[in-house]
Amino acid sequence: MEQISLAAPDRAAEPILKNRLQLIVAAMRPYQWTKNLFVLGPLLFGMRLGDAQSVKNAVTASLCFCFLSSSLYLINDIIDAKSDRAHPEKRNRPIASGALSIGLALCVVVLLMAIAYSSAAFLLGPRFLSLALVYTVITLTYCLTLKRAIVLDGMLIAGGFVVRVVGGAVAIGVEPSHWLIVCAFLLALFLAFTKRRQELLMLSDQASQHRQVLGQYTVDFLDRANNILLGATIVCYALYTVAPDTVQRFGTDKLLYGTTFVLYGLLRYLALQQHLDNGGNPTKMLIKDKPLLLTVVGWAIFNALIIYRVHLILP
Repeated sequence: MEQISLAAPDRAAEPILKNRLQLIVAAMRPYQWTKNLFVLGPLLFGMRLGDAQSVKNAVTASLCFCFLSSSLYLINDIIDAKSDRAHPEKRNRPIASGALSIGLALCVVVLLMAIAYSSAAFLLGPRFLSLALVYTVITLTYCLTLKRAIVLDGMLIAGGFVVRVVGGAVAIGVEPSHWLIVCAFLLALFLAFTKRRQELLMLSDQASQHRQVLGQYTVDFLDRANNILLGATIVCYALYTVAPDTVQRFGTDKLLYGTTFVLYGLLRYLALQQHLDNGGNPTKMLIKDKPLLLTVVGWAIFNALIIYRVHLILP
């Protein structure tokens, strides 16, 4: 008669499984999910924070972009594995280092995309699904071709942020403001170009070996471009706050005072970028620098107080 083993299961595979899960999570770059806070912008400025269904839809939309962006990060890391090995920081990424196999990474890509698209289709509707597809096309176009085209590479990245804002508006059923769309585009382009500047300085002569387009940029050009974008972003935001449509919608022109948060935040970020030890990643910078993080939180609170008619001592 066959004996049934009552021995404890072999736990030798558990550390391996745990390690793989850690590698997968690291490759998904969850710290980059803060970018998807752009999706929540229409929730604030659309005056829907008090509507439970709108909040639910906005959070769902943000999570869809989180899963979708992570799947595209994995695809990008697979494509860039060779060049990432020449980068002082990116060479430690799971795929570039060889710790995470390409086969397993592709399986995760399929799973994440399935979750993102099914959630978009069944929970948020066909319009949001179409925007998720547009975001995918934009990002893949960047990864496969246009990341080698000067200026267009940054504009494509900025376009992804615009899709996030529009997606957040579609998810809660409001029309996105043209002003906010332009502000999001200018801000994202500014962040993209400051990152390019840091890469040029950090990688020096090896810059073009890591990222081909860096051979077409110069620090002087990027400094000039960032000065233009910094001023344009601040002016555009200030004009939005006092635009007739904005004043009519919110019944006040006091949103203009929030421009001080925008001005300080952008200037502080620009100052931090002058030091190479701060790195060139805007998301990590936001998380690491407490004054910058507090500025973003303060800006959101200030606007919420004004928009939702909480009286402040302002003229």
